[in-house]
Amino acid sequence: MGSFYFDSSARSALGLVRSGNEDSAFISGRLIAVADGMGGHAGGEIASKIAIKTLQGLMPMLTDTTIDSDSIEDLLLNSLYTIDSEIGNYAREVIELRGMGTTLTALLTHNKSIALLHIGDSRCYRLRGNIFEQLSNDHTVIQELLSQGAISETEALDHPQRSVLTQALMGDENIVPLLQVFDAKEGDRYLLCSDGLSGVLTEKEIKTFIKKNDKEDAIKALVDATYIQGAPDNITVLIADVTTSEVKKNEVLGAAQ
Repeated sequence: MGSFYFDSSARSALGLVRSGNEDSAFISGRLIAVADGMGGHAGGEIASKIAIKTLQGLMPMLTDTTIDSDSIEDLLLNSLYTIDSEIGNYAREVIELRGMGTTLTALLTHNKSIALLHIGDSRCYRLRGNIFEQLSNDHTVIQELLSQGAISETEALDHPQRSVLTQALMGDENIVPLLQVFDAKEGDRYLLCSDGLSGVLTEKEIKTFIKKNDKEDAIKALVDATYIQGAPDNITVLIADVTTSEVKKNEVLGAAQ
């Protein structure tokens, strides 16, 4: 079995309420990512751009096939500290941007595995056959309350702290990086998205649209459905199919452009 690659398509849309796009995304053959920025005075745009651009800059090292899997996983995990430091350095130089931050959800293929790097509430889903599941765990107050059994799924829908993050890249070194590793399987379809999508559409709705054969059609259907629901936030959707055919791509979207 040869190497695995991501055959990806993505779109980052403004939504119907926001005046600027604070989301960023990156697609390549081996590394893909979505970041959702936050903070006034264009802070969110800058934070998500720093996250994506820093990750893009680390790609040659992260995709080096001569490095063993354990070392690659360590490098990927430590990339979060590098990004957090870059955000902190920028915010210290530009006072009005203090408090800016970003989520980051990224996937990296290496040998026969796919590593998921995640912080915040941008999500990673996988469609394997007919099984659609969320692989990432939201770093939010709501998710903690749900995990504790303190509130129900119904109560979570309109909870006042629904969007409050418990972790994000804000340059304050207050992060606990999480890396999950899954087996790579040809034909699997991954979805990375900002909460502009997952906060508006149900998991059942997302599954219905992502099952469309063409990635571009699926992305259009997802974004259109979000707009129909009012699109209160920026929407970034990245769909990647796992393949053994080599993919050469290196593209940034959204605020990172």
